[in-house]
Amino acid sequence: MQSEAPRQDTATPRWIVEGGGVRLELGKRTLVMGILNVTPDSFSDGGRFLSLDQAVGHAEAMAAQGADLIDVGGESSRPGSDPIPVEEESRRVIPVIERIAKHLNLPISIDTYKAEVARRALSSGARIINDITALRQDPSMAELAAREGVPVILMHMLGTPKTMQIHPTYDSVMDELILFFKERMTAAQRAGVRQDRLILDPGIGFGKTTEHNLEILRSLRKLSDLNRPLLIGPSRKSFIGNALGLPVEDRLEGTAAAVTAAVLGGASIVRVHDVKAMVRVVRMADAIKGEAGYVG
Repeated sequence: MQSEAPRQDTATPRWIVEGGGVRLELGKRTLVMGILNVTPDSFSDGGRFLSLDQAVGHAEAMAAQGADLIDVGGESSRPGSDPIPVEEESRRVIPVIERIAKHLNLPISIDTYKAEVARRALSSGARIINDITALRQDPSMAELAAREGVPVILMHMLGTPKTMQIHPTYDSVMDELILFFKERMTAAQRAGVRQDRLILDPGIGFGKTTEHNLEILRSLRKLSDLNRPLLIGPSRKSFIGNALGLPVEDRLEGTAAAVTAAVLGGASIVRVHDVKAMVRVVRMADAIKGEAGYVG
């Protein structure tokens, strides 16, 4: 199905993004993606959900708290992190995805830039590819996405997780984001990935200074001309800590403010750690914006 034309009577355009057994209605209300990191070294929750039971239990808790999607990742992308082998990443994520897919009726996205990990995850029950390299790192990823017909999240990152926070510089962060996404959308289409299956993530915290991240949140509607739904992931990130002078474990209110800005700026999905609190924040922000469907 092709994307619905954006409706002019709402603050956020509306789309249907579907394929690979999932159908997302985006724009009617803001969806909440719960983060499930099965890693020992993620910046915020590394090591908390390493066992299968811990990971599945957390996914079930996020579902009960109102998550619309679960994003499973097995490799940390914190600043300065190193990549891990395919087999180790698969060992971490595949059993979790298999169990969640059997017990929860929620779409699962696989947070990876490795095509083989994504292939195994899709075979195990994942329905969305979330690629922080926007299909640039692994030449086989676009081919896989096209063949499987699944939605793909294209994220902007300057450099790699190892290097991205070493003096990130832009002439104009918003203009460069727009150019980047135009190029990556074209590349995805040329590889056979349908444009109506693309979701864009400007990559808060990925190769950006605090001011860059704040500018993205202030100017999010400049990305509307790309005519694709936006996913924003500000949860607990360092720009919040820098703005407020707070450690990672004390950034709930700052995250709430950033999520509110994202929703009011037109985000269709927010990616968060604290699902219970952020579902409430999103519902209130949707109510302020005047979107239907905010009353739970």
